[in-house]
Amino acid sequence: MSATFLAAAGLALATFAIRAAGPVGLGGRTLPPWLTRTLAGLPAALLAALVVTGTFERGGTIALDARVAGLGVAALATALGARMVTAVLLAAAAVSLVRLA
Repeated sequence: MSATFLAAAGLALATFAIRAAGPVGLGGRTLPPWLTRTLAGLPAALLAALVVTGTFERGGTIALDARVAGLGVAALATALGARMVTAVLLAAAAVSLVRLA
């Protein structure tokens, strides 16, 4: 067996264990409402953190480049009610135009 296969199998087992820990640990009990609300907001917060670090970080420092313009255009398009695909396409166009300039 290769090291890659063993790593993938280990990660699959770890993922299964993590996902199974919740139902096994709770044992049919429900979570408190405040915890349910908190857990519901975590994916959005994680996505926002990934977008911010991916946009403003380059080589361990803060970078203001064309990606910032793309993020601004996408945020504006989303705020104006554009669909996600439209916002992404507009952001890509904005980044391309800023890099071209």
